Order: sequence, then structure tokens, then C-alpha cells
Amino acid sequence: MLTPKITSTREVLNLDGLWRFDLDAAVGEEPWRATLRTTREAPVPASYNDLFPDPRFRDHVGVAWYQRTVRVPHGWRGTRVMLRLDAATHEAAVYVDDDLVVTHVGGYTPFEVDITGHVTAGGEFRLTIGVDNRLTPSSIPPGSVDTDSLGRPRQRYMHDFFNYGGLARSVSIQSVPAERIDDITVTTEIDGTSGLVSYDLVTTDLTPGAEVRLRVLTADGTVVGASSGSRGVVEIPDVRLWRPGAAYLYTVVAEIVRDGEVRDSYPLAVGVRTVEVRGNRVLINGEPFYFTGFGKHEDSPVRGKGHDPAYLVHDFELMRWTGANSFRTSHYPYAEEVLDYADRQGIVVIGEAAAVGLNLAIAAGYLGQTEVTTFGPRGAFGDTTRDAHAAHLRELIARDKNHPSIVMWSIANEPDSRDPGARDYFAPLVSLTRELDPTRPVTYANMILAQHDTDVIADLFDVVSINRYYGWYQDTNDLAAAEAHLEADLRGWEASFHKPIIVSEFGADAIAGLHAAVDQPWSEDYQTALVAMYQRVFDRIDSVVGEHVWAFADFQAMPITQRVDGNKKGVFTRDRRPKAVAHALRARWTSLSQAKNPE
Repeated sequence: MLTPKITSTREVLNLDGLWRFDLDAAVGEEPWRATLRTTREAPVPASYNDLFPDPRFRDHVGVAWYQRTVRVPHGWRGTRVMLRLDAATHEAAVYVDDDLVVTHVGGYTPFEVDITGHVTAGGEFRLTIGVDNRLTPSSIPPGSVDTDSLGRPRQRYMHDFFNYGGLARSVSIQSVPAERIDDITVTTEIDGTSGLVSYDLVTTDLTPGAEVRLRVLTADGTVVGASSGSRGVVEIPDVRLWRPGAAYLYTVVAEIVRDGEVRDSYPLAVGVRTVEVRGNRVLINGEPFYFTGFGKHEDSPVRGKGHDPAYLVHDFELMRWTGANSFRTSHYPYAEEVLDYADRQGIVVIGEAAAVGLNLAIAAGYLGQTEVTTFGPRGAFGDTTRDAHAAHLRELIARDKNHPSIVMWSIANEPDSRDPGARDYFAPLVSLTRELDPTRPVTYANMILAQHDTDVIADLFDVVSINRYYGWYQDTNDLAAAEAHLEADLRGWEASFHKPIIVSEFGADAIAGLHAAVDQPWSEDYQTALVAMYQRVFDRIDSVVGEHVWAFADFQAMPITQRVDGNKKGVFTRDRRPKAVAHALRARWTSLSQAKNPE
């Protein structure tokens, strides 16, 4: 699915702004059949939970309704009109006037529908979207809904971040030709001083005489290669590579031409680079790469998970200030604008699926249970969940496959990889990921309950990624013991798998402004000391090729007693003020950028 773009043959009408809005209980039955009976409005894109000082919205479980009137530009006569939602968390039903035109399950990937037969160029239509925030055992991420003692529905889930709902990304309509390019897949290789761009175009049925053409342009618009046909390879002499910290993007222009006229045209930014795992190293363009950076969240005050270009730019500038060269899209696909920006800025990304919470053993630990089954026929997550997981991976890779910034896929965060059923669950998903994209390594983020000698799936993956909290959840307030246990843990993984190791999460909560002369959890000083201890260990383990601190910024979490106004493990506060650890990271990472990633 191609991102909507304005070209010589396509137009886009963005529908962001204020929409009529209310919850299912307030709008009556079949609210799409008339103007919503409400004076309340909500912005798109934004989560709705924090907009109104009312717990009915903050804690809502179920469907929320958005509605607006849309006028189709009169110049769109004779074209196809597509409606696209960049995301709807977590399930959507979309109505044009009285007609249901599309449904979609999955809160972090886009979907679109041809509404040409429902609208008229120059005319208006009523667009109504019902967005359901409920998670179930067969959704990705999973959850469950039960009823409390007062008869109210309550959402339960096994991930830490708050379950924001609504239309957190853009909505648009676009005009496209009937004869058009529907998809482009690009992969790149390096051959000496040349770059090889392989492409595969998907088009609608073409009329006789129509021809597919492709050109490759430099950043200044100079044509450096061309080809014809739906598949092919274009060689770029004296290629400029896309490199971490030094992005260079070519533009691939795909066209359908008939009778000398361009019937459709679509430009795609392409970075020429390679990624591979060799021994215990991750190589980008044949050179070892050491990951420095963060796990992040799409999270900000008021907006929740709503995409905001101001926060996008500011967050990247803060990452650049710390010396970070990478981040993981924990724990779901981010807005595509984030990846476009990473492509242009030369920031490396590990793209992660929304498969978080596939671990009943975490809850068992809290409740004192000793035996639980997460996967398989007797577990909570079986074939139905895996099918949903596979569908999500297909949509994720279909959307993000062409981004040079993405160098690795993470297909799950902290699953119960000690459970014997985990292998039957994950082996087909790893195979699917490699089938969909054979050019990138595959990983998942391991949780401490599965050690190197009890994990049953790590051998399936190319890179070992582990989340560890020695000194916080284990060895609390004892950094000496934490250091010894962390080193033993990492050496066990190194000896067992001989693969690159990324420590994909480590850190500690810290209250901004809290200081202590001696070790004291929740102080900025303890957070700084803990992170420094981890880094000392990393420098002693040859196979460690990356360090991603958890987390970039404080974020809103589920309302439990361990979380006072959210998770406070951020290097920055939720409104992006640096804690003391940010300065320590800046000192280390700016020096590492030369020592471990020389130009």
C-alpha cells in the first residue's frame, strides 16, 4: 500500500482537524445514519482519553464515534476516490453516509478503501468512523475485557503503556487514476562502487499499449538510471550510500505511460544500503554498527499517542543531542512520518510489531503462581492469536519495507519464550517474516524469566535482544550484585548462541529533581549510576553490539500502584526535560560514535 502523495496524476485531501465526537452510550443506535447528536468535538490525530476532564473518556472501554462532512473536490471527476486511515486503535468500522465501506482490525497500521461508487465529485458525504479500543486474547496486542463489581466493563492487558484509543494518525481521501501503480517493493545491493536497485511494481490491470517505466534520480533531480517493465534492476554508478548519521536518498519515479502520456506517476525515496549479520556483528554497508539509543513510545501530554510533527522534530533533536544513532519502535509500528524522517536524518530503526503482552508468566510472578501456560491449546494464545499476529506482520512489512532506516524487524516484546509452546507459536512467524522480507535480520526482545539455557526460541532469530533490569526489579538498590549478575547473564547468552547481542531495554525509574548522596532508587543519581554500571559490563562483552536505554521519555502507563502518573524510566520527562542521566549518555555516546562507528 503506497502512502498518499500529491503527484502529477494524484491529489490528496487531508481530513485532519476537529471532528464531531462522542462515546457509544451517548450517540444512540446506528449513529452513522444521521448527524451525531453531540456538541462535543475531538481533534484528529489524537487519542481521546486525556482530552476531557471526565473519567468516562479516560477509562472508556468500547466504541468511540467520529464524524465529519467531507466535500469531494469537483476536479476529481473521472478518477477513483480512495479513503485512507493511517491508524484506528484498535478496530474500526467506517461508514460513508449510511453505507459500511470497510472494517479493519489492528491499531497501528493503515488501511484504505475505494469509495468512488459512494461519492460524487463536487458533492458532500457524511463520514462516520466507529473506533473500538477493546483488546481480546486474539488481538495484537492481546488483552481481555471483564466486568467489575459495579457492572462496568474493564479492560485488562499485559503491557505497561496506557491503552490509548481513537484516531491517533491522519485520515485522508485521495484521487488516483483507474490505471495506476498500487505498490512498489525496492531492495538494494552494493557492487563495488555501484548500487543495484531491484524493484517490483504492482499495478492495476493495464490497457493495451500501456507501458511501465522507472527512473532513478539523485537528490538534485539528475537521472542516473532507468528501466522498463514491472520488475527489474537499475545500476547506479558511483553510488552515494545511505549511512547512519549521513543519509542520502535517491528518488525512484515509477510511471505508467500510454500513447506518450503519463497516466500515473509515483515517487519513492530510496536509500542504497545493505544490512547483514556476520558472526557476532551487525553490519551496515559491510561495516560493524554499534547501536546507541532508546526504546521509545508515541506518547505525549494531552495527545496521548496522537502523532505530532513538533514532538517528532524535537524528539529527534534530543536524540541527536545525546549522541544516539538508533531507536526501537517499542512496542508497535510508529506513524510512517516518523520513519520518513528517520530516513532523511540517518537514524537507524528497529521496527517492532505490536506483539507485546504475550506472557502470562509475568502475571503469575506477581500473583505467586508457579505454573502457567501462555501458548498452545491449553494456553491463552493459540492458533487464532498467531493468525492475528501473522496478519499484523504482513501489514507492518508491507507498509515499512522500503524504509532504509529500518535495519531489523522485532516481531515481539517479552513473550513467554520459556514456555514449551512458544516454539510452535513463533517458528512459523519467523519464517513468514523472512519470506516477506529476506533482506533484514529478525529479532525479538527477551524477558528475564527466560534465560539462555531455558529460552526455547532464541536460536530461530538472527540477533539476541534482551531486556534486563538488574539493579531495579532484581538486585534492587544493590548495584554490585546487579553488575555481577548482568555480566554472568550476558556471557551465558554469548557462549550459548554466538550471535550479536543488543540490550534492548535497561534502566530505572527516576523522579525528576529527586537527588541523594547515596544509592536511592527513584533518584536521578541512582538512575545515572545504574546506567553507567550496565555500560561498564557492555564494554567487557565482545558480542554486545547495542545499548537501548529504557526509555527515551516518561510515558503514561496503566493505573497501577507501581506507576505514579506513569512510567518514570525516561531519560527525559514526559514534557522532554532532561534528567541527569541524559548528560551522562551524551558524554558516552558522542565519544562512542567515533570509537565504534568510525566514518
